Amino acid sequence: MPAVSKGDGMRGLAVFISDIRNCKSKEAEIKRINKELANIRSKFKGDKALDGYSKKKYVCKLLFIFLLGHDIDFGHMEAVNLLSSNKYTEKQIGYLFISVLVNSNSELIRLINNAIKNDLASRNPTFMCLALHCIANVGSREMGEAFAADIPRILVAGDSMDSVKQSAALCLLRLYKASPDLVPMGEWTARVVHLLNDQHMGVVTAAVSLITCLCKKNPDDFKTCVSLAVSRLSRIVSSASTDLQDYTYYFVPAPWLSVKLLRLLQCYPPPEDAAVKGRLVECLETVLNKAQEPPKSKKVQHSNAKNAILFETISLIIHYDSEPNLLVRACNQLGQFLQHRETNLRYLALESMCTLASSEFSHEAVKTHIDTVINALKTERDVSVRQRAADLLYAMCDRSNAKQIVSEMLRYLETADYAIREEIVLKVAILAEKYAVDYSWYVDTILNLIRIAGDYVSEEVWYRVLQIVTNRDDVQGYAAKTVFEALQAPACHENMVKVGGYILGEFGNLIAGDPRSSPPVQFSLLHSKFHLCSVATRALLLSTYIKFINLFPETKATIQGVLRAGSQLRNADVELQQRAVEYLTLSSVASTDVLATVLEEMPPFPERESSILAKLKRKKGPGAGSALDDGRRDPSSSDINGGVEPTPSTVSTPSPSADLLGLRAAPPPAAASAPSGTGNLLVDVSSDGPAPQPSLGPTPEEAFLSELEPPAPESPMALLADPAPAADSGPEDIGPPIPEADELLNKFVCKNNGVLFENQLLQIGVKSEFRQNLGRMYLFYGNKTSVQFQNFSPSVVHPGDLQTQLAVQTKRVAAQVDGGAQVQQVLNIECLRDFLAPPFLSVRFRYGGAPQSLTLKLPVTINKFFQPTEMAAQDFFQRWKQLSLPQQEAQKIFKANHPMDPEVTKAKLLGFGSALLDNVDPNPENFVGAGIIQTKALQVGCLLRLEPNAQAQMYRLTLRTSKEPVSRHLCELLAQQF
Repeated sequence: MPAVSKGDGMRGLAVFISDIRNCKSKEAEIKRINKELANIRSKFKGDKALDGYSKKKYVCKLLFIFLLGHDIDFGHMEAVNLLSSNKYTEKQIGYLFISVLVNSNSELIRLINNAIKNDLASRNPTFMCLALHCIANVGSREMGEAFAADIPRILVAGDSMDSVKQSAALCLLRLYKASPDLVPMGEWTARVVHLLNDQHMGVVTAAVSLITCLCKKNPDDFKTCVSLAVSRLSRIVSSASTDLQDYTYYFVPAPWLSVKLLRLLQCYPPPEDAAVKGRLVECLETVLNKAQEPPKSKKVQHSNAKNAILFETISLIIHYDSEPNLLVRACNQLGQFLQHRETNLRYLALESMCTLASSEFSHEAVKTHIDTVINALKTERDVSVRQRAADLLYAMCDRSNAKQIVSEMLRYLETADYAIREEIVLKVAILAEKYAVDYSWYVDTILNLIRIAGDYVSEEVWYRVLQIVTNRDDVQGYAAKTVFEALQAPACHENMVKVGGYILGEFGNLIAGDPRSSPPVQFSLLHSKFHLCSVATRALLLSTYIKFINLFPETKATIQGVLRAGSQLRNADVELQQRAVEYLTLSSVASTDVLATVLEEMPPFPERESSILAKLKRKKGPGAGSALDDGRRDPSSSDINGGVEPTPSTVSTPSPSADLLGLRAAPPPAAASAPSGTGNLLVDVSSDGPAPQPSLGPTPEEAFLSELEPPAPESPMALLADPAPAADSGPEDIGPPIPEADELLNKFVCKNNGVLFENQLLQIGVKSEFRQNLGRMYLFYGNKTSVQFQNFSPSVVHPGDLQTQLAVQTKRVAAQVDGGAQVQQVLNIECLRDFLAPPFLSVRFRYGGAPQSLTLKLPVTINKFFQPTEMAAQDFFQRWKQLSLPQQEAQKIFKANHPMDPEVTKAKLLGFGSALLDNVDPNPENFVGAGIIQTKALQVGCLLRLEPNAQAQMYRLTLRTSKEPVSRHLCELLAQQF
């Protein structure tokens, strides 16, 4: 960079700054600034032309005043004029002023861009660097559009100076981060990779930063960088500190470049070339070996640089997860850091070991440090380090050490920081459930959890223990006995009362034979807590009381007296009052048989993902799924049944074959009354609750869904109730589907409920259920405006030959939809034969006198008629071989568009309709499914296999069916979900 000459000192600026610093008050400072601004304004407006030095001095003063916090509304043109100067200092001040004060909407942008363009074309390296720095500092879209094509050319030009290449690389990186679409990928991408071989280390460092950012979006364009990065890293790692003197930092050669190269390699899977991979492994081993050498300096900068490379090396080893020797060595190295005196190193070691614990190669090595980690949990002063220690204990837990880890975490919970107590509670609950061999131990653990940290035990935790106790006959008696003893404590947390109320209401009869826990004693113990509880808990206890009347008739008179008390019948809370009145009437009017039927024991809950695990994932954020799921699941350890959260109820839960979507309740009238506001027009189509406004008597729709079984051969459509107009035969005068119709349809391939479409006028929601080859769909149309829709007419249209493949009957809806109101339309669907294209949904109405029309694709795809099929591994492979004709198989290899979370993948495959078969594929990471597509004409068997490759972020999907078009169509549908 040119030296600043002696005459460039700008004495006037120094005097002005000195005056400002000597001001005794804010008023004096403002007065001095105003005086200076008036002077500068007069100079700029004067007749006498200012020389470059004067312009530079006054622009510097304006810049200083702006940095003091005062607004500047003039001088911009003078700064732009400085860009045309041939003196470095004047041009530098001009660019500095523009970078700080000129915004992207300024009228001067065109002049500035012209000046920058001239400097970039000047081939003067100093001026080119100033221009590139200005582009990067401003970073506006306008500048990106103007120079995005020029900067790559400068970057790869053979005659560009090293300093210009550095600036160009970093400038391009800034523009790409601000507006990725403005940076075109072209022939320069291959040439920029070769900058990794540049002689100038600064150019290499800047190029690595740029390539690392670009390759995340376009990995294939930059995959050749892997071998070059390994080669450069090898040269750095094997060099002595004297070899790279200009880039050696406290005896560590090029630490920043080494870290950047290691991060770049983490963007790709392990190298396929054996020579490159061997050289990389040698580099990683060298770094681990150097970590064992005595330090060459006692300075903290030396250890920081050395450890930065080490931790990034360990991150790369974990990312590859393919070298057992390196993984174990990395684990041992981190184990040494667990007792280091530096807190930051202990934190980083715990964090890295959490990831190592999920690898099958290093899990056992991580477990050897369990005592050190437990000690860190007890003795660390820093709460963040203690939290990482708890995370590591959770990650290293398996069946062999579960009781020890849960015991230590429970002990720590008594003194844990309030900020992390809820997370510790969730982790203890998950571990106790996941590795429970003795279910009595699980019950004891959860009750201890409630006793120690009841305020932090969320509903998900105590819901879950109720699910498990309900689903396990062998633990119900023990749970009732244990919770009865826990309720006898003088100070009892309300969550314990909830658990006790539910369990005793369901299984109190199992301990009623003991005089110490006789029915009257159970009731008096629960009722002694009643006045101390919240309204929700009191409502639960009232449900327990009515259950007691069924279980223990001898308590009927006592409980009726409690329900008859004025404090219940005239309770200020309407929920408690209603329960007391209804339960009292039920116990008085109903016969013993009716009471036993209404108050029968809750059936087992359906098996779903643990709600506790789902909550922990939400607390940890979207990136925590794989770490929490723990891919090392012991095949012999199955999750305990449970899923939906139970609430004590007087009505038994429907059987698994019953309506799970709540659709059997009668639909609301065609034109519902307008709600108070238009913010939430639709019923909760994503929930599993009942449809709104149920009627008292069964409707034809209820009869249809309650008998949703395979149709009788003679008249399958006889099951479809309330004959209504059939769908139109073809798209006669409707417009084409909206551009995003395919995207909207794709969202419903693996789910049945949700919002199909929404704009500023209309919202359309869907709630549907399918069984065999029949289905029912509710469409909810919500008017989001305050103006009535006229001539409202939704209809279903069959394109092409679809009418011979799919029968859809629709119910009419009201022709007027009031502002803020919602109407519902019922569709009865029958699959006659396999089909490839969905029907169209055409919606027409008049809004404010203007006609409106909309065409969507109805979310009815062939997979909706899947019937899941369970089969053993032998049967699966036998059937797989039978479907071996080329036309029966469809296969697709594609890149993952979403994070590869096994639990999410499993949920999508189940939502797709197939049954997931365990212990069939030799690779436990793969997913295998089977099902039958039910149509009126025939049944189409389907087998699928999904092979995820987490390292390459790719999937291979293979489907085999007995019909060629079905194979291809299902393959395309399913591939779009990942």
